[in-house]
Amino acid sequence: MYRNLALFDLDHTLLPIDSDFEWGEFLGRKGVVAIDAYRAQNAVFYQQYSAGTLDIFAFLQFALEPLARLDRRRAEDLHRDYMREVIRPQIRPAAQTLVNDHKAMGDLCAVVTATNAFVTAPIALAFGVEHLVATVPAQTDGAFTGAVRGTPCYREGKIVRVAEWLETMGRSWGSFERITFYSDSHNDLALLSHVTDPVATNADGLLQAEAARRGWRSLALFNDH
Repeated sequence: MYRNLALFDLDHTLLPIDSDFEWGEFLGRKGVVAIDAYRAQNAVFYQQYSAGTLDIFAFLQFALEPLARLDRRRAEDLHRDYMREVIRPQIRPAAQTLVNDHKAMGDLCAVVTATNAFVTAPIALAFGVEHLVATVPAQTDGAFTGAVRGTPCYREGKIVRVAEWLETMGRSWGSFERITFYSDSHNDLALLSHVTDPVATNADGLLQAEAARRGWRSLALFNDH
């Protein structure tokens, strides 16, 4: 029986990079997408995300389209290379220790991220986190369609998706004494406001200001924050 719940955003929280953005860059380097055009559009979406103006459905249409064009085996082979070349070198000791500390305390742990589950499931496992709440790419007979299944795990959608995940285990928000959420982004203010222990982690400027106003704990895991 878990007494406490620990939720971790992924990009710029546990990782010092954005795994979704870097996946697009990686696909460009591998010749899967036209790198210059893809990089330019990817940068526009990233700027919108940083400004809090992102249309999540427009972004997901863009981000999931390459998966729909890839054979599933080819996609998985590429992702193994992505993990080796891009992600594993970015798993820093401080972030891993944070996760390990919560696991050692017996907390139920989950990564909660807007980045799609194909990209992020192996990353969560690399941190030793069994549970992932992420945007789900739709599939037909094992092939990605380029569409989204269910609610995107973004902004208020993170609250919805975490509640749905907890329900699959016969639990709810009220099942825990303490719920901690670590995030770097002002886009996560809804979920940060929903938990008992919000932690502004490697926080962007807007979140840093809001955390100071509300008296939330702040944490810097990486030297560049």
